[in-house]
Amino acid sequence: MKSIRSKLLFSYLLVLLVGVAVTLLSVSFTSRFAYNRQMMGGPEGMHTGQQLNPLPQQRAQMQFTNFRVAVLESLGYAVLAASLVAVLVSIFLSERIVSPLRMMTRATGRIAAGHYDERIGVDGEDELSQLAGSFNQMAGQLELTESMRRRLIGDVAHELRTPLTTIKGSLEGLMDGVLQPDAETYSQILEESERLGRLVDDLQELSRVESGAYTLDRQPVDVAALAATAAKRLARQFDEKRITLSLSLPADLPPLPADEDRILQVLTNLLNNALQYTPASGSVTVSAQKNAEFVQFSVQDSGAGLSPADLELVFTRFYRVDKSRSRQAGGGSGIGLTIARHLVEAHGGRIWVESPGVGLGSTFYFTLPRSR
Repeated sequence: MKSIRSKLLFSYLLVLLVGVAVTLLSVSFTSRFAYNRQMMGGPEGMHTGQQLNPLPQQRAQMQFTNFRVAVLESLGYAVLAASLVAVLVSIFLSERIVSPLRMMTRATGRIAAGHYDERIGVDGEDELSQLAGSFNQMAGQLELTESMRRRLIGDVAHELRTPLTTIKGSLEGLMDGVLQPDAETYSQILEESERLGRLVDDLQELSRVESGAYTLDRQPVDVAALAATAAKRLARQFDEKRITLSLSLPADLPPLPADEDRILQVLTNLLNNALQYTPASGSVTVSAQKNAEFVQFSVQDSGAGLSPADLELVFTRFYRVDKSRSRQAGGGSGIGLTIARHLVEAHGGRIWVESPGVGLGSTFYFTLPRSR
């Protein structure tokens, strides 16, 4: 039985059948005793005080009365026995049905107390088993969310500690006279302050996109012009690092219903990532192709490349491919790709990355639908 409805129907029928069976058995066992006691006056004969030779009409009335009393007495025993057995069977069946709910109640209390590893054993395919499976899925998601929250707090603390430590060290050096109050020292403090400000801005943006606390202003967008704007915005950084940035966009790209600022942010984040992980004299190419349903963009670089394990985690917040690479060395905040993923998915698109291996470059792809 794969549904609660069938189990309840079966339990009702079972209680009914058990009651009927016990009633029949009780009647069969108690009928002779009741007959002898009421009709024959006990094992030895008729009731004491009855007339030895009653009239035929009186005899018939007495027989009917005694028969009715015997039947009612036998049925009374049968109903009592059937009720007792039916109650026991009902308790047994209801316990089988209610016990999973009790388990879920206890598990809910433990999860409310912070024990997110609580799970319920799933046995069967009925609605309660499906509910238990959904409960386990919810508990697993809560456990993952709690783990991500704790990791996020640790990551944020670590990311904030680095520039704060540098600023504090520089100020202590100035106060102790170890560092000279010159333009280089002040420039270092200003640089770390700006890095701290950028990190706070990234965290605020990440909080908004992950919670969906923003609206998309969808308008027909010329994505070719948008890609050119993103490339122009970062042209100086690419030139300073001697990285060739090129655009390979077809002239007939259709306008897309998108939020221009958000898609510009996606392209900027992807280009920033390529800039950080592509060595000098490398190349980065932005291209696009269309089909009937969507336009697919790609940002291809000749940089550090990714291992298969990195491909699964590169869009995770604060994740860095090179663990030894510091933010000061250009590793970024580790949030840009996470923000890009959320923005693309909010538009109904998809984002992913492919790489032939470490040191062989990588290509980030994302799609935008041609209609809402």
